[in-house]
Amino acid sequence: MATDPIHQFQISKLIPIEIGGLDFSFTNSSAFMLATVLGAGAFLFLTTSSRGLVPGRLQSVSEMAYEFIASMLRDAAGSQGMRFFPLVFSLFMFVLVANLFGMVPYFFTVTSHIIVTFALAMLVIGTVLIYGFWKHGFKFLNLFVPDGVPAALIPLVVLIEVVSFLSRPVSLSVRLFANMLAGHITLKVFAGFVTSLSAFGAVGVAGAVLPLAMTVALTGLEFLVAFLQAYVFAVLTCMYLNDALHPSH
Repeated sequence: MATDPIHQFQISKLIPIEIGGLDFSFTNSSAFMLATVLGAGAFLFLTTSSRGLVPGRLQSVSEMAYEFIASMLRDAAGSQGMRFFPLVFSLFMFVLVANLFGMVPYFFTVTSHIIVTFALAMLVIGTVLIYGFWKHGFKFLNLFVPDGVPAALIPLVVLIEVVSFLSRPVSLSVRLFANMLAGHITLKVFAGFVTSLSAFGAVGVAGAVLPLAMTVALTGLEFLVAFLQAYVFAVLTCMYLNDALHPSH
């Protein structure tokens, strides 16, 4: 179990709860999602509760995160996109903190489960659909009919656009899930080599140097991936929300 690279993703029940034959148990995944929300919220509250004219280090981090997402949203969706700032900022912070929590030994990586990432992706796509139809009515369907397309090609183009739109939650969720899953498995495999080879005496210890170096390098890479995947999720969310604001091509 100590060297099993898959065991780290196992869902375990902490508080069994069953209502009407349905399982509503509080699991380790639920606990770390709650910890992610509380951790991100506590960090933002504590670093901004006593704001100074000259920001300290932690306040600067919070302000940089705010400006980073605000600038991204304005660039992708214009000034009107700022109405979605709470959603995009919350998603970015949740994914980022969840990814970073997953780097702590014996912690659980909630973004390594497709059901979690798919739920986040459906929240984004659901927001696009609801706001798009609420704001534009059936004119929102212009999203699937690019301007300047010959009438004979419209059925084919509409089909392609619809398939592309429906694939968005899949690609958005699988990209985050697959990167976190693959990275943590690879990291655990190389770390397992270190402990396994060390059991063979001096020769084994010498042979463990290379996988140990790879483990250190992969750890640094995974911290970078943790931020990059949160960034990619946020920037794609901004691009999709732009379609809800401006459905015409």
